[in-house]
Amino acid sequence: QVQLVESGGGLVQAGDSLRLSCAASGRTFSTYTMGWFRQAPGKERELVAGISWNGRRTYYVDFAKGRFTISRVNAKNTAYLQMNSLKPEDTAVYYCAAKNSPAETTADGYAYWGPGTQVTVSS
Repeated sequence: QVQLVESGGGLVQAGDSLRLSCAASGRTFSTYTMGWFRQAPGKERELVAGISWNGRRTYYVDFAKGRFTISRVNAKNTAYLQMNSLKPEDTAVYYCAAKNSPAETTADGYAYWGPGTQVTVSS
């Protein structure tokens, strides 16, 4: 098992940047595929980006391409989501998640979730 805790959210203005962190407990972090998701008010939770266990493969949904970067440092048991050029429509609770499956391009199979961190982008 792995326990996840997100940090780095906050209130920013449109055009600003934020870096979210996801700290994981346990000695097996490096074996998990990691993903970032978000859920806006009144909407379903959606995948933002995924990264393979070794960081060599990444995946982004369309709205994240070119603005967001997912990364991980296994030695620190931490995954990151760098978000640039933020827009008001990026306002949501952001979650990190982990799964044993190697498929970083799909939203399915994530078994472990953090409590989330709020990101609010003002116009």
